[in-house]
Amino acid sequence: MGKSSNSALVILAFFAIYVIWGSTYLLNKIAVLELEPFMLASFRFTLAGLCIFLLAKIMGISLRISQKQLFNTILAGILFLSFGNGLVVWALRYVDTGFAALEISSQPLIILIMMRILQGKKIQPMSVVGVVFGVIGIYLLVSQKQIIAQKESIVGMIMIFFCMLCWAYASLFVAKADLPTNYFVNTGYQMFFAGIILSLMSLGFGEEWTSPLSWSGEVQIAMLLLIFFGSIVAFTSFNYLLKAVSPEKVATSTYVNPIVALLLGWYFLDEQITLQSVIAAAILLTGVYFINTKKTLAIFERFKR
Repeated sequence: MGKSSNSALVILAFFAIYVIWGSTYLLNKIAVLELEPFMLASFRFTLAGLCIFLLAKIMGISLRISQKQLFNTILAGILFLSFGNGLVVWALRYVDTGFAALEISSQPLIILIMMRILQGKKIQPMSVVGVVFGVIGIYLLVSQKQIIAQKESIVGMIMIFFCMLCWAYASLFVAKADLPTNYFVNTGYQMFFAGIILSLMSLGFGEEWTSPLSWSGEVQIAMLLLIFFGSIVAFTSFNYLLKAVSPEKVATSTYVNPIVALLLGWYFLDEQITLQSVIAAAILLTGVYFINTKKTLAIFERFKR
């Protein structure tokens, strides 16, 4: 009985990190076409953080952390979510969901190169092959005529690249930083403070804030799904899987998320899937496969989202 219930949990958790995380691109795109990007992201993470705090209290988990841990969680939240996610939401105004997901799937490549530059770590032979594939895949993805012809698409592409640099640096930072030992508490603080910083960014950019009651029904549903499923359920599932199965299996979400995002964008938003994008995706994800060695997985997988 125990084994079957565990198997069911693992299957549900994989569904969460495959489909729910893959769908966050679509949900953010739906919302950002109507709402201001930083306001949207601020709503999502502030409320998700508060919900996590509430759940922690109900579960009897202490929210007490040290001053150093508080500082580190705030910094991690800013890098991962305020910059990392907030700018992706903004970029989704300019690029398709599938394109954004494919570009972001090259994150392990950026982390690997940053580990080499900042920490002097040698890149393993298999990872070198992965880097070559990754660079070719990214080139094919971003060199498409319909993207180069649109200045707005290039702005979105550059924004996403900056996000990836923030994520990569944050991944290296949190690997050594003193953070709350309970991942639920750690996530709650990161999301809550990222949401606060995003609200300040929103005010700084002069964004117009609107009441959730004035949003369209479609956007209200998208926001609820982002908060409860995209933020809380998927992240909890992710951390559960890191303990329940091998990191290599968890890493498969890196390959599945862009495909889910591509298909959902095509089905719901009529986004075009070009042959060059498909080829770029195949080459890029092959590169990511080679890069995802056991040595780099530990850093990348724990803090990817």
